[in-house]
Amino acid sequence: MTVPHIYRWDLDKTYLQTDFDSLGALLRTAFQRPADKTNVPGSAELLRALRVESAGRALIYFVSGSPKQMRGVLSEKLRLDGIHFDGFILKDNLGNLLKGRFRALREQVGYKLPALLAARRHAPVEARETLFGDDAERDAFTYSLYADLLARRVEPEVLEQVLDLAGVYPDGREAIYESLGELAECDPVERIIIHLDRKSPPIRFEAYGPRVVPVYNYFQAALVLFQDGRLRAEAVGRLGTALRSHYDFSLNMLLRSFQDILRRGALTYDAARRLGAQAVDTGIDPAVVELFAAEARNASVVTPAERPQRVPDYPALLKREQQRHAIEKARRKRRRRWL
Repeated sequence: MTVPHIYRWDLDKTYLQTDFDSLGALLRTAFQRPADKTNVPGSAELLRALRVESAGRALIYFVSGSPKQMRGVLSEKLRLDGIHFDGFILKDNLGNLLKGRFRALREQVGYKLPALLAARRHAPVEARETLFGDDAERDAFTYSLYADLLARRVEPEVLEQVLDLAGVYPDGREAIYESLGELAECDPVERIIIHLDRKSPPIRFEAYGPRVVPVYNYFQAALVLFQDGRLRAEAVGRLGTALRSHYDFSLNMLLRSFQDILRRGALTYDAARRLGAQAVDTGIDPAVVELFAAEARNASVVTPAERPQRVPDYPALLKREQQRHAIEKARRKRRRRWL
């Protein structure tokens, strides 16, 4: 039996363009019809490509902080987009409200970490994973912690500090430890891709190591997935074409995205050369390929030295994330006051 590759996606700001920074925006989102919901450019095209490229061997799961009451609407939206998925985990916000657990409405570590670990219990030990999230919440933190917990690289006292800082409720803690007790040690997380919905500077994610790749758009994600052997050059070309045709991306925008991902070292020169050679073979216009090759040969593009993957200081990172969140929340509040 062929071992599947697992793709786990967040929904809001990763697959769908969702505004939940204010109560009014949340209410508008809750009452949107499936056809009214807008995709992050290229997200649906990339997901369909991953399914096709795997020849049916991919498993696609959504783990979202959206409330369970939106399951029907979200499922119908995915159906309209032609996305076939294998699992769907949504947050029990109504249950949290009824129990007076108001902190759980926004807190993500205590929700996503137990959900990811519980889902992993049903996966083959050999199955590799690629995770997709965004910079609006703590996806990079939670996904990275999930990966290192599975590989037993996080000491118990460090995990306890994180759970204390995140304010994880007792049942969430119990679920985390129960799953860890049943899971065999493994190291399945191949890549964590973070969509920069809020245009956070990529340097913010360097502490997580090269496994975490922040992207400004899904063309950059496709380039990284080509390097990982998850997409062929033809699929990268189709995604770039879709962004130009349906989302008003210009060729210059794609070129700048290509150069940016090279400059940050998330795409190697070797992978860029292979992409160019294979793109010509698939019938992509050689003139377009040459434009990208010229960008790769640009002497001003200096790639950083290769970074080793180390275990981050998770308590320190979470404190930093919480401080940043408080600053951003206060800034948004001041902005709304003057509008």
